[in-house]
Amino acid sequence: MLICAVVPVYNHGDAVGSVVAALRAQNLPCVLVDDGSDAYCAGVLDALAAADEQVHLVRLAVNSGKGGAMIAGLRAALKLGFSHALQIDADGQHDSADIPRFLELASRQPAALICGCPLYDEDAPKSRRYGRYATHVWVWINTLSLDIADAMCGFRVYPLATTVPLFDQAKLGLRMDFDVEVLVRLSWRGMRIVNQPTRVSYPLDGVSHFQLWRDNLRISRMHAKLFFGMLPRLPLLLARKALR
Repeated sequence: MLICAVVPVYNHGDAVGSVVAALRAQNLPCVLVDDGSDAYCAGVLDALAAADEQVHLVRLAVNSGKGGAMIAGLRAALKLGFSHALQIDADGQHDSADIPRFLELASRQPAALICGCPLYDEDAPKSRRYGRYATHVWVWINTLSLDIADAMCGFRVYPLATTVPLFDQAKLGLRMDFDVEVLVRLSWRGMRIVNQPTRVSYPLDGVSHFQLWRDNLRISRMHAKLFFGMLPRLPLLLARKALR
Protein backbone atom coordinates (compact mmCIF):
# COMPACT_ATOMS: atom_id res chain seq x y z
CA MET A 1 0.00 0.00 0.00
CA LEU A 2 1.48 3.31 -1.14
CA ILE A 3 -0.66 6.33 -0.28
CA CYS A 4 -0.55 10.03 -1.06
CA ALA A 5 -2.88 12.95 -0.42
CA VAL A 6 -4.77 14.65 -3.25
CA VAL A 7 -5.75 18.25 -2.50
CA PRO A 8 -7.97 20.20 -4.94
CA VAL A 9 -7.14 23.90 -4.65
CA TYR A 10 -9.04 26.92 -5.93
CA ASN A 11 -7.98 30.24 -4.41
CA HIS A 12 -7.12 28.94 -0.95
CA GLY A 13 -3.67 30.49 -0.90
CA ASP A 14 -3.88 31.51 2.76
CA ALA A 15 -4.89 28.07 4.06
CA VAL A 16 -3.33 25.45 1.80
CA GLY A 17 0.16 25.81 3.30
CA SER A 18 -1.08 24.68 6.72
CA VAL A 19 -2.89 21.73 5.16
CA VAL A 20 0.22 20.63 3.27
CA ALA A 21 2.35 21.03 6.42
CA ALA A 22 -0.04 18.76 8.35
CA LEU A 23 0.06 16.14 5.60
CA ARG A 24 3.84 16.20 5.27
CA ALA A 25 4.19 15.97 9.06
CA GLN A 26 2.59 12.55 8.71
CA ASN A 27 4.95 11.64 5.83
CA LEU A 28 2.23 11.76 3.20
CA PRO A 29 3.33 12.81 -0.29
CA CYS A 30 0.95 15.37 -1.76
CA VAL A 31 -0.62 15.93 -5.16
CA LEU A 32 -1.87 19.52 -5.28
CA VAL A 33 -4.31 20.31 -8.07
CA ASP A 34 -4.39 23.99 -9.00
CA ASP A 35 -7.91 24.33 -10.38
CA GLY A 36 -7.38 27.59 -12.26
CA SER A 37 -6.51 29.62 -9.15
CA ASP A 38 -5.61 33.32 -9.17
CA ALA A 39 -1.99 34.46 -9.41
CA TYR A 40 -1.51 34.71 -5.64
CA CYS A 41 -2.69 31.15 -4.91
CA ALA A 42 -0.81 29.81 -7.94
CA GLY A 43 2.38 31.38 -6.56
CA VAL A 44 1.82 29.74 -3.17
CA LEU A 45 1.39 26.36 -4.84
CA ASP A 46 4.52 26.86 -6.95
CA ALA A 47 6.50 27.61 -3.80
CA LEU A 48 5.15 24.56 -1.94
CA ALA A 49 6.07 22.26 -4.83
CA ALA A 50 9.51 23.82 -5.27
CA ALA A 51 10.35 23.42 -1.58
CA ASP A 52 9.57 19.70 -1.31
CA GLU A 53 10.08 16.98 -3.89
CA GLN A 54 7.25 15.00 -2.29
CA VAL A 55 4.77 17.76 -3.19
CA HIS A 56 3.60 17.31 -6.79
CA LEU A 57 1.68 20.04 -8.60
CA VAL A 58 -0.97 19.45 -11.27
CA ARG A 59 -2.15 22.64 -12.93
CA LEU A 60 -5.46 23.01 -14.76
CA ALA A 61 -5.55 25.93 -17.19
CA VAL A 62 -9.13 26.87 -16.33
CA ASN A 63 -11.36 26.20 -13.33
CA SER A 64 -12.97 22.78 -13.81
CA GLY A 65 -14.73 22.44 -10.46
CA LYS A 66 -13.98 20.22 -7.49
CA GLY A 67 -14.85 17.08 -9.40
CA GLY A 68 -12.68 18.00 -12.35
CA ALA A 69 -9.77 18.72 -10.00
CA MET A 70 -10.22 15.45 -8.12
CA ILE A 71 -10.38 13.41 -11.31
CA ALA A 72 -7.16 15.04 -12.53
CA GLY A 73 -5.50 14.53 -9.14
CA LEU A 74 -6.50 10.89 -8.75
CA ARG A 75 -5.32 10.12 -12.28
CA ALA A 76 -1.98 11.78 -11.50
CA ALA A 77 -1.64 9.88 -8.22
CA LEU A 78 -2.13 6.54 -9.99
CA LYS A 79 0.35 7.53 -12.70
CA LEU A 80 2.89 8.40 -10.01
CA GLY A 81 2.63 4.85 -8.69
CA PHE A 82 0.42 5.31 -5.63
CA SER A 83 -2.12 2.65 -4.73
CA HIS A 84 -4.38 4.86 -2.59
CA ALA A 85 -5.16 8.55 -2.27
CA LEU A 86 -6.45 10.53 0.69
CA GLN A 87 -8.77 13.31 -0.44
CA ILE A 88 -8.73 16.36 1.83
CA ASP A 89 -9.89 19.94 1.29
CA ALA A 90 -7.45 22.82 0.92
CA ASP A 91 -9.37 25.19 3.22
CA GLY A 92 -8.50 23.47 6.49
CA GLN A 93 -12.02 22.39 7.42
CA HIS A 94 -11.00 18.74 7.84
CA ASP A 95 -9.26 17.64 11.03
CA SER A 96 -5.77 16.49 10.07
CA ALA A 97 -5.46 14.79 13.48
CA ASP A 98 -7.87 12.14 12.15
CA ILE A 99 -5.63 11.21 9.21
CA PRO A 100 -4.01 8.27 11.05
CA ARG A 101 -7.45 6.77 11.64
CA PHE A 102 -8.26 6.95 7.92
CA LEU A 103 -4.90 5.42 7.00
CA GLU A 104 -5.22 2.63 9.56
CA LEU A 105 -8.66 1.68 8.24
CA ALA A 106 -7.37 1.75 4.67
CA SER A 107 -4.43 -0.49 5.58
CA ARG A 108 -6.77 -3.05 7.14
CA GLN A 109 -9.31 -2.87 4.29
CA PRO A 110 -7.35 -1.84 1.19
CA ALA A 111 -10.17 -2.65 -1.25
CA ALA A 112 -12.64 -0.40 0.58
CA LEU A 113 -13.32 3.30 0.29
CA ILE A 114 -12.87 5.01 3.65
CA CYS A 115 -15.38 7.85 3.86
CA GLY A 116 -15.53 10.66 6.39
CA CYS A 117 -18.74 11.15 8.36
CA PRO A 118 -18.80 14.75 9.70
CA LEU A 119 -19.10 15.74 13.33
CA TYR A 120 -19.72 19.48 13.14
CA ASP A 121 -18.55 21.92 15.78
CA GLU A 122 -20.97 24.10 17.74
CA ASP A 123 -20.60 26.99 15.29
CA ALA A 124 -22.07 25.04 12.38
CA PRO A 125 -25.60 26.29 11.54
CA LYS A 126 -28.42 23.81 11.70
CA SER A 127 -29.30 24.60 8.09
CA ARG A 128 -25.91 23.27 7.02
CA ARG A 129 -26.36 20.02 8.89
CA TYR A 130 -30.04 19.39 8.20
CA GLY A 131 -29.75 20.42 4.56
CA ARG A 132 -27.58 17.36 3.95
CA TYR A 133 -30.34 14.96 4.93
CA ALA A 134 -32.15 15.21 1.59
CA THR A 135 -29.00 14.08 -0.17
CA HIS A 136 -28.52 11.25 2.34
CA VAL A 137 -32.04 9.97 1.65
CA TRP A 138 -31.50 10.02 -2.11
CA VAL A 139 -28.19 8.20 -1.71
CA TRP A 140 -29.87 5.51 0.38
CA ILE A 141 -32.58 5.16 -2.29
CA ASN A 142 -30.14 5.06 -5.19
CA THR A 143 -27.95 2.42 -3.52
CA LEU A 144 -30.76 0.53 -1.75
CA SER A 145 -28.46 0.65 1.25
CA LEU A 146 -27.63 2.60 4.38
CA ASP A 147 -23.93 1.83 3.98
CA ILE A 148 -23.02 5.42 3.06
CA ALA A 149 -23.52 7.54 6.16
CA ASP A 150 -22.56 10.85 4.49
CA ALA A 151 -21.85 11.22 0.78
CA MET A 152 -20.93 14.91 0.85
CA CYS A 153 -17.82 14.85 3.01
CA GLY A 154 -14.68 15.31 0.92
CA PHE A 155 -12.38 13.61 3.44
CA ARG A 156 -11.84 10.03 2.27
CA VAL A 157 -9.38 7.40 1.02
CA TYR A 158 -9.78 5.93 -2.47
CA PRO A 159 -8.26 2.66 -3.73
CA LEU A 160 -6.97 4.01 -7.04
CA ALA A 161 -6.85 0.85 -9.18
CA THR A 162 -10.62 0.39 -8.87
CA THR A 163 -11.62 4.07 -8.72
CA VAL A 164 -9.78 5.69 -11.63
CA PRO A 165 -11.20 3.36 -14.34
CA LEU A 166 -14.66 4.65 -13.43
CA PHE A 167 -13.70 8.05 -14.86
CA ASP A 168 -13.36 6.53 -18.34
CA GLN A 169 -16.52 4.46 -18.08
CA ALA A 170 -19.04 6.98 -16.73
CA LYS A 171 -19.57 10.71 -17.09
CA LEU A 172 -19.38 12.10 -13.56
CA GLY A 173 -20.29 15.57 -12.34
CA LEU A 174 -17.31 17.88 -12.31
CA ARG A 175 -18.32 20.25 -9.53
CA MET A 176 -19.86 19.83 -6.06
CA ASP A 177 -21.90 16.87 -7.32
CA PHE A 178 -18.74 14.77 -7.74
CA ASP A 179 -18.33 13.67 -4.11
CA VAL A 180 -21.83 12.19 -4.02
CA GLU A 181 -21.89 10.66 -7.48
CA VAL A 182 -18.55 8.89 -7.27
CA LEU A 183 -19.60 7.17 -4.02
CA VAL A 184 -22.90 5.98 -5.45
CA ARG A 185 -21.30 4.66 -8.64
CA LEU A 186 -18.53 2.87 -6.75
CA SER A 187 -21.14 1.37 -4.42
CA TRP A 188 -23.03 0.10 -7.49
CA ARG A 189 -19.81 -1.65 -8.52
CA GLY A 190 -19.66 -3.46 -5.21
CA MET A 191 -17.00 -1.40 -3.47
CA ARG A 192 -17.26 -1.58 0.30
CA ILE A 193 -17.79 1.79 2.02
CA VAL A 194 -16.35 2.22 5.52
CA ASN A 195 -17.52 5.27 7.46
CA GLN A 196 -15.11 7.14 9.73
CA PRO A 197 -16.49 9.89 12.02
CA THR A 198 -14.42 13.06 11.82
CA ARG A 199 -14.73 16.62 13.08
CA VAL A 200 -15.40 19.32 10.50
CA SER A 201 -15.06 23.05 11.10
CA TYR A 202 -15.37 26.19 9.02
CA PRO A 203 -12.62 26.97 6.48
CA LEU A 204 -9.50 28.65 7.87
CA ASP A 205 -9.68 31.37 5.21
CA GLY A 206 -13.46 31.81 5.28
CA VAL A 207 -13.72 31.02 1.54
CA SER A 208 -16.48 28.69 0.37
CA HIS A 209 -17.03 27.84 -3.29
CA PHE A 210 -20.47 26.28 -2.79
CA GLN A 211 -22.97 28.24 -4.87
CA LEU A 212 -26.28 27.74 -3.08
CA TRP A 213 -28.80 27.74 -5.93
CA ARG A 214 -26.61 26.56 -8.78
CA ASP A 215 -24.98 23.71 -6.87
CA ASN A 216 -28.23 22.58 -5.25
CA LEU A 217 -29.83 22.46 -8.72
CA ARG A 218 -26.83 20.56 -10.06
CA ILE A 219 -27.03 18.08 -7.17
CA SER A 220 -30.79 17.62 -7.67
CA ARG A 221 -30.22 16.79 -11.35
CA MET A 222 -27.51 14.37 -10.35
CA HIS A 223 -29.84 12.55 -7.94
CA ALA A 224 -32.45 12.22 -10.72
CA LYS A 225 -29.80 10.87 -13.13
CA LEU A 226 -28.63 8.35 -10.54
CA PHE A 227 -32.19 7.25 -9.78
CA PHE A 228 -32.85 6.37 -13.41
CA GLY A 229 -29.43 4.73 -13.53
CA MET A 230 -30.32 2.68 -10.47
CA LEU A 231 -33.50 1.23 -11.99
CA PRO A 232 -31.81 -1.15 -14.46
CA ARG A 233 -29.45 -2.19 -11.65
CA LEU A 234 -32.34 -2.91 -9.30
CA PRO A 235 -32.26 -6.73 -9.61
CA LEU A 236 -28.50 -6.80 -8.93
CA LEU A 237 -28.77 -4.45 -5.95
CA LEU A 238 -31.67 -6.45 -4.49
CA ALA A 239 -29.77 -9.72 -4.98
CA ARG A 240 -26.70 -8.27 -3.30
CA LYS A 241 -28.85 -7.07 -0.41
CA ALA A 242 -30.45 -10.51 -0.02
CA LEU A 243 -27.07 -12.22 0.16
CA ARG A 244 -25.87 -10.14 3.11
